[in-house]
Amino acid sequence: MPQSLSKVYVHLTFSTKGRYPFIDDQIEERLWEYLGGICKGLGCNPLQVGGYHDHVHILCLLSKKITQINLLEEVKKQSSKWIKTIDDKYAKFYWQDGYGIFSVNPSEIEIVIDYVKNQEKHHQKRTFQDEFLAFLKKYEIEYDEKYLWD
Repeated sequence: MPQSLSKVYVHLTFSTKGRYPFIDDQIEERLWEYLGGICKGLGCNPLQVGGYHDHVHILCLLSKKITQINLLEEVKKQSSKWIKTIDDKYAKFYWQDGYGIFSVNPSEIEIVIDYVKNQEKHHQKRTFQDEFLAFLKKYEIEYDEKYLWD
């Protein structure tokens, strides 16, 4: 086949360091736009970006020109630098060291979009930790909880 074709949807999620609630009304919408812009600049078309006070979710198409780790590194690095320029109250902002990246079936794209859009509602009932553990269970990912949180 003379052509290389790819369409891989991925759902990224990661939290602030120590799950500190840095993501407030002052930066929330701007952060979602900024994260989407980083993805777009890396050739990873964002479909939906959102989150809650202590974490983010990004649904995007993974470009065939970038690795998963490079996408995550750039998204976290660029956005962390940007947030610190907004206001002095964000001077100690950091993302957690780890992340989750999960494949998404094309038939479930609308479900994931709705899920990301409704984070405030979801987190009235469960924490980010509970949410993340549910993803690990759904995707049958083995982990040691001792190394899961920072």
